[in-house]
Amino acid sequence: MTDSVKRPIPKKKQIEQLRKEINYHNHRYYVLDDPEISDAQYDHLLTELINLEQLNPELITIDSPTQRVGGEPLPEFGEVKHRVPMLSLNNVFSDEEFQEFNHRLCETLDVDTIDYVAEPKLDGLAISLLYENGVLIRAATRGDGSSGEDVTQNVRTIQSIPLKLQGEDYPAILEVRGEVFMPKDGFEKLNYRQLEKGEKAFVNPRNAAAGSLRQLDSKVTATRPLKFYCYGWGYIESMVFPKLHSEMMEHLREWGFPVQPDLEVVKGVKGCHEYYKALVDRRNQLPYEIDGIVYKVNRLDLQADLGFVSRAPRFAIARKFPPQEEVTRVLAIDVQVGRTGALTPVARLEPVFVGGVTVTNATLHNEDEAQRKDVRVGDYVVVRRAGDVIPEVASVVLSKRRHDNAPFKMPVHCPVCGSDVERGEGETISRCSGGLFCPQQSIEAIKHFASRRAMDIAGLGDKLVEQLVENGLLSDVSGLYTLTASQLSKLERMAEKSADNLIAALEKSKNTTLPRFLFALGIREVGETTAHNLANFYGTLDKIKQASREELQEVPDIGTVVAAHIITFFHQSHNIEVIDRLLESGVNWPDIEVSDIDCKPLAGKTFVVTGTLSTLSRQEAKELLQKLGAKVSGSVSKKTDYLVAGEKAGSKLDKAEALGVEVLDEEGFLRMIDKENE
Repeated sequence: MTDSVKRPIPKKKQIEQLRKEINYHNHRYYVLDDPEISDAQYDHLLTELINLEQLNPELITIDSPTQRVGGEPLPEFGEVKHRVPMLSLNNVFSDEEFQEFNHRLCETLDVDTIDYVAEPKLDGLAISLLYENGVLIRAATRGDGSSGEDVTQNVRTIQSIPLKLQGEDYPAILEVRGEVFMPKDGFEKLNYRQLEKGEKAFVNPRNAAAGSLRQLDSKVTATRPLKFYCYGWGYIESMVFPKLHSEMMEHLREWGFPVQPDLEVVKGVKGCHEYYKALVDRRNQLPYEIDGIVYKVNRLDLQADLGFVSRAPRFAIARKFPPQEEVTRVLAIDVQVGRTGALTPVARLEPVFVGGVTVTNATLHNEDEAQRKDVRVGDYVVVRRAGDVIPEVASVVLSKRRHDNAPFKMPVHCPVCGSDVERGEGETISRCSGGLFCPQQSIEAIKHFASRRAMDIAGLGDKLVEQLVENGLLSDVSGLYTLTASQLSKLERMAEKSADNLIAALEKSKNTTLPRFLFALGIREVGETTAHNLANFYGTLDKIKQASREELQEVPDIGTVVAAHIITFFHQSHNIEVIDRLLESGVNWPDIEVSDIDCKPLAGKTFVVTGTLSTLSRQEAKELLQKLGAKVSGSVSKKTDYLVAGEKAGSKLDKAEALGVEVLDEEGFLRMIDKENE
């Protein structure tokens, strides 16, 4: 072949060029809302790529624009463990509550004013997107924060989520987090199509988005008008972070992620209030539903200093909009019995549409609250609902009250088992004294034991638990592991395959952890965090059972009340019998290695870490100190023993010097760590 003959473009290069061009136009259309070509021109490019890939199937890659819709429907969603937990946010509902939040932060950080990143809080579904070398490889729901469901096939159908990132400076591994939602106009069109087909309409855009994302067939999801906005990140490998949250969001935008157009950096309480007022005024004009505003501290070093509480970051807050309210009539007041015997009065209502859902029940919280509001059967009441908060009766419309509406009284006997109702001195909660004799307490205890954050027994739903107890197959949690497939298959709506699946799930749940097991037992006021602290402080169940009240109070975050509940639980013979039967059934967990914190070299010493360290992050420095027994605080005080000061240490260094606190530079800090590790 001579040089004058024109060589054909290799198919691989041609396909790569087409993909690059289509990805560019997708970004212009779905992210920037600024298309450069017509729909017909875009369709021509996509058709050309489809034809080339069909002729060259060996060149198809998972990040190709043609691969958004998966193949066969999934039998079920897989589980994904989040490398960095997906936390929820704490809420405030008033200007005063937000001012208190800001004051706490300023006091902790020892600053006068804080710059916040403010953005609308979308009413959608939180999603984690994992990219390796710029290619989307996995998408997962938040789930319980520790693990979620693998919805990769469905997420790939959402056009505003890039399958391949733009640019070349993105990290090798990047986990991006954001919200999948359904715009208002898309929701209306979807419901119109549903009704045209004779199918049920969705109640609100959030339900529609959640239902669309949880389809086992991604082809169904692909027909739904879903969108995505990025709001943050999780695990990231090999990246030098910028100083500000807003700068990181700009990086994410440059890599191809859609970011809230209304995201702004605001200064202090005044800036937050002005942003809130402006967004409230525009709320109804926005193309999507929002239920509040999220404020995050803009400086990433301050975010790290503030850290996290049990299930939420300290550096961020959701400022919720005023709850939506409607008036309806109270048909009855029932008293429900919880797993700890707590009695909760619940108002049964004439159905009313509030905050996007039809409400038929509303909590009255407790006896004092029901009597304070003086809610009576037959009253017209204002029902309030804010976001996902359980609906509550806000007030009574006294002008509509009939003279014969009788005041509510808490029963003196349990409405389920007839046992005496007790109320401790100084407590607001009335309780059934029946314990596990009370069938309802047993039912609720079993539901809790089987729940995802406890023993995680897949397939053991609330209705099935109620059936098992009502049919005499179950009286306490230990009976779960004696159930047989033959017994289960005889229950209503329980086929042989479902029975086999549940037996397999029960067997799988036997391999657990000590914190999960402690939480599953349902000890009063022992939540996940307390269970974790107990397990890691004592290491074994036997040591926890034998601990005295004074010893239990040495565990972080356990006071006199919680210690008393733990002592009471482990001193009741029927509880010990249930635990013994569970262990005999094969429930087990790996050992936890516990070292005496008082024997660690830096025990009793308080450190504060500030500024930028060159060889490790502040979080890594904190972890090194904690392993050596030190307490790491976020603010300098007279109780501080050492300040570890990196570059640009700021006001904390000034305060430490004023208080005479010993200051360590990075080199001195590392020498100390090396010495104590010898």
